[in-house]
Amino acid sequence: MDIISSSSDYEKIYRASIENPERFWDEVARDFVWHRPWDKVLKWDFHKPELAWFLGGKLNITENILDRHLPQRANQTALIWEPNQPSEAPRHITYAELKREVCRVGNLLRKNGIRKGDRVCIYMPMVPELVYAVLGCARIGAVHSVVFAGFSSGSLIDRINDCGCRLVLTADGAFRGDKKIELKSVVDDALMNCPTVEKVIVLERTGSKPAMKAGRDSWWHEEIWDMDDHCEPEIMDSEDLLFILYTSGSTGKPKGMVHTCGGYMVYTNYTFRTVFQYQEGQVFWCTADVGWITGHSYIIYGPLSAGATTLLFEGIPSYPDFGRFWQVIERHRVNLFYTAPTAIRSLEQAPLSFVERHDLSSLKVLGTVGEPINEEAWHWYDKNIGKGNCPIVDTWWQTETGGAMISPIAGVTVTKPSYATLPLPGVQPALMDDHGKEIKGAGEGRLALKFPWPSMSRTIYGNHKRFRETYFSTFPGMYFTGDGCRRDGEGYYRITGRVDDIIIVSGHNLGTAEIESAIDEHSSVCESAVVGFPHDIKGQGVYAFVICYNKPEEEDKLRAEIRDTVSKIIGPIAKPDKIQFVSGLPKTRSGKIMRRILRKVAEGESANLGDVTTLLDPGVVEEIKRGALH
Repeated sequence: MDIISSSSDYEKIYRASIENPERFWDEVARDFVWHRPWDKVLKWDFHKPELAWFLGGKLNITENILDRHLPQRANQTALIWEPNQPSEAPRHITYAELKREVCRVGNLLRKNGIRKGDRVCIYMPMVPELVYAVLGCARIGAVHSVVFAGFSSGSLIDRINDCGCRLVLTADGAFRGDKKIELKSVVDDALMNCPTVEKVIVLERTGSKPAMKAGRDSWWHEEIWDMDDHCEPEIMDSEDLLFILYTSGSTGKPKGMVHTCGGYMVYTNYTFRTVFQYQEGQVFWCTADVGWITGHSYIIYGPLSAGATTLLFEGIPSYPDFGRFWQVIERHRVNLFYTAPTAIRSLEQAPLSFVERHDLSSLKVLGTVGEPINEEAWHWYDKNIGKGNCPIVDTWWQTETGGAMISPIAGVTVTKPSYATLPLPGVQPALMDDHGKEIKGAGEGRLALKFPWPSMSRTIYGNHKRFRETYFSTFPGMYFTGDGCRRDGEGYYRITGRVDDIIIVSGHNLGTAEIESAIDEHSSVCESAVVGFPHDIKGQGVYAFVICYNKPEEEDKLRAEIRDTVSKIIGPIAKPDKIQFVSGLPKTRSGKIMRRILRKVAEGESANLGDVTTLLDPGVVEEIKRGALH
């Protein structure tokens, strides 16, 4: 792989990657171990859409993450685990130990009847066994579907049933700050409505002693203790499924994004090494949860395939105090730090003494992910964490893209606060206007991508029609990201936010329809409409306009009940920040809710709502404006 160490290197390599993408990715892919080389690099048609990379190539991704590193790195730390409680000792797991544990989990799965192509749901805390579970599935060719351990039983039901999981890997519970979360009871509630699940294997983490169903449930430690630590890897086709990861859609049903073995491996490895300018021996810490795509790509697959030391953090940034991140960086001499703007804004509110008491001199590169970072937070991060010496890589990408797409290259790209800057090699963005025409040069429009990249999602599991309609119908022949974007005179890209019915809360996509459906489950609610609004910490908050069957007698009590309902159905992350009770919603005569008006109200811009005369009942707008919560 050609190394990018200067702006001229970037320009030369980027140009080559665009002029001949197949040759470019062919050369990158040759760094890996393949059982059989590919016959053809790429086959694609964005109109169908159809996409395949490294056709005919055979591999197992865990051999590239584990086996190929052992001659040089058997005793090098692969995984550092930092537990929730600072008093609990961290664990350092070498590449040799990681391979042994992954193989034991692979054999455990095979013993329980799991074979190539079977789907396994993983609903676990951020512990090393979660990594073993993910890679154990990949070792034997099973398809892992990790579900964030903050989601409710209802969200678990949707995901398990959609892909027909046969086995669930979970834990008795999870620690999160000063709270203990009962995971097994959530699984038990879900499995009353999940007929495909035959087996549940439970890791003991919190000692909560959950109920165990005879014939279905077993303890991880009882199953694993006598497993052989050699597990023959399943040889996979480059286009075989590696995992399914669910993300919110503009309809209520989550989308199971499908990622495949070969292209995902090549792209996550390439972008990890390129964006962060990874050097041998560095310690990388991505603070995301493995339940999100960031955790898949930049805690597990990208860093480990590069032979890096990756840090897995079980806790939260504010426990036991607001110095926890900085304590962890000092303790483990972290070199590359990748976190979310939400976390930065939250920590920015705390006294600077929490930062100043820790030695952060090991840091070489800082990164942000999940949402655009505002200028104030960028400067605070640069000055107080990077001390003005660490380049900040503000990465833009999605669950659907699999890896970073637009980003500075650390120490190479001249950064600009709040700009994701330039496309990575092989990435061909297009800025589109409202009429479907490409904007050349500086301008603002909607962001599309006009050529495929290896880690691109291949489909929505079980629903290729929805995949086509969601991503390829807006601009025929292009992938539509759903994001608005501005490009300046230097060609730098700045993401301006979603243009569809998605709210990005703390870096996580939430579909408005899914939240509305949960609100409507409350017996007092007749109808609801949800929009996002600017939030100082989370980036966007959730603002709900709610119509009740009867005028609420105790509004605050009902608000608490509605939030509790949403928390139970989706998870605490989706709880509305503001709930305004209204008698009606601004609708057109055809019954469509004018969310544009609701967004303006939620954003505090009620004086500039535009023309409302075409609404079915224009008078309802004045009532909504008077009752706005600010």
